Amino acid sequence: MSRAFVNEDHAAAQASQPVERRVSDQPNYVTANGLAQLQARVATLNSEHAQLQAQGERADKQRLADNERDLRYFNARVLSAQVVPAATSGDTVQIGSQVTFVDEHDQQQVVRLVGEDEADAGRGLINWGSPLGRALLGAAPGDEVIWKRPAGDLSIEVLEIGR
Repeated sequence: MSRAFVNEDHAAAQASQPVERRVSDQPNYVTANGLAQLQARVATLNSEHAQLQAQGERADKQRLADNERDLRYFNARVLSAQVVPAATSGDTVQIGSQVTFVDEHDQQQVVRLVGEDEADAGRGLINWGSPLGRALLGAAPGDEVIWKRPAGDLSIEVLEIGR
């Protein structure tokens, strides 16, 4: 067999080390639901890791390296999680609050402030530490706040705060 093929096989067997997931500098405030999601993610990753380990030498080395990277990240996030009490007030926006607001173009939106790992803008779940989250945090119904966006500042008015 040609030496070139042996080297290619050897190179293919080596997994490239995935880029580590960056852990945010902001406090890891999470809702109770957010902590449950983090713990479920760790459980899933542990199960996948056990399955990959059981395959021994046949395991996909890249998948194993990616799985181990994700385990490091999500274990760190669970350990650093600070569960915030459930939002109990409709008087001020807190982490966990559902907020209805309108912008200066009369576009109304409903969002819920959540922890960083729970955020999903498509579902209206906004990271409390994002520009929108920081603008809303602590606001009361009727307050006008400035949402500092890369596309330009936007004035928004808080209409309603739910739990």
